[in-house]
Amino acid sequence: MKKLTVLLGLSIILFSTAAFAQVSEDEIQALRDQIELLTRRLDQLESQNQEMSRALARSEQQTVAKVEQAVDEKVDAAVSEHVDEKMAAVSWAERIRWKGDFRYRYENIDEEGKDGRNRSRIRARTNLEADLSPTLQVGVGLATGGDDPVSSNQTIGGGGSSKDIKIDLAYFNWKGLENTRITGGKFKNYLIRPGGKGLRWDGDWRPEGLGIVWDNDRFYAQALGTWLEGDSRKGTEFAWALQGGMKFKTGESGTLSVGVGYTEFDIAGRTPLFGEPDDFYGNTFVTDPNDPDNLVFAYDYRNYELFLDWKMKLGGHPFALFGNYTVNDEAPENDTGYLFGAKFGSAKNKGDWDITYFYEKLEADATVGLLADSDFGGGGTDAKGHVLSGTYAFHKNWNFKATYFINEIKLASGDPKDYDRLMLDLNFKFQ
Repeated sequence: MKKLTVLLGLSIILFSTAAFAQVSEDEIQALRDQIELLTRRLDQLESQNQEMSRALARSEQQTVAKVEQAVDEKVDAAVSEHVDEKMAAVSWAERIRWKGDFRYRYENIDEEGKDGRNRSRIRARTNLEADLSPTLQVGVGLATGGDDPVSSNQTIGGGGSSKDIKIDLAYFNWKGLENTRITGGKFKNYLIRPGGKGLRWDGDWRPEGLGIVWDNDRFYAQALGTWLEGDSRKGTEFAWALQGGMKFKTGESGTLSVGVGYTEFDIAGRTPLFGEPDDFYGNTFVTDPNDPDNLVFAYDYRNYELFLDWKMKLGGHPFALFGNYTVNDEAPENDTGYLFGAKFGSAKNKGDWDITYFYEKLEADATVGLLADSDFGGGGTDAKGHVLSGTYAFHKNWNFKATYFINEIKLASGDPKDYDRLMLDLNFKFQ
């Protein structure tokens, strides 16, 4: 506006008739040059003024942005602190899990050459597990029963006397590596048991030591190191196991898992690991050459094994085939064990049911008898026979199961005995 006013005024003066008549051409030209210089100067001033305005606007925007950023940071910090306080208040409630189960069992045992036996038993277990971090869990579990490493059953009786409760689990699990879990302490046995059957490992056995599991849903491998005796004053004894295999898709819904394993229990010359001095749970024993009053294991147990689990659908219902074979490389005879069987159905939800059959033969020195199934043939090795079971679910957390064993025991003696056993179970679980 100022520039326009100046030019308008000069133009009036320049082109005024009276003024034009009194000045020369040179003076007019000089005046025009001055007007042009003044115009350029005015253009420069206007350009500088616009640049200054833009710079000021940018400065104001930057200042506003900085203020907004500072405010956002303070708000975020306040919100984060508030969230942390709230998380801390509920963290343990969210990071702790309780789970457990209770079983009431009636059983009838008919062993050739002995009186029949009827008894009622209970088993109760509970486990508390806490997340110490996203990759680390620690757990502690309690169970009924005594010192038996493969049974948490407690026989009812004694006029309603109190029953023993022992530490069943005390462990950590670390999952900081992809597809990998490292565990230590006293933990559930994760060694593969085809069909969930205990040819070599009873389901209640809790290894004590360290282990690692790797599984990428196609291939798997795992190792276990367990202390049979961890105190050097009592003669330390360490055992270890390796297993590995792979899984295949079969058809639209089938999965076949096959694998191999190797274990070493070097216990030849050692007294029983648990129980009475003469109780070897079916394994061969001899007199201790250094102490004629003691009995000791005759052989070490270095086992190779094969196993498979094939799960599929049959008539719209779950169906599974399973098998397990093992041989002890250290025993000259009676060194082989195997089982094979099938399961139809799955009693996981209300109204569901299943039925299972398997046949097993476990020679005297095929595996460490103490750790084998404590129900088949009365526990231990040196037995063979059939097992039939069925389960019906009243609820997803409550079912009834019946199991009947038709076995022969004491095979190595050359005069085997019949052994029949009926177990009726009510099973409850919570978590």
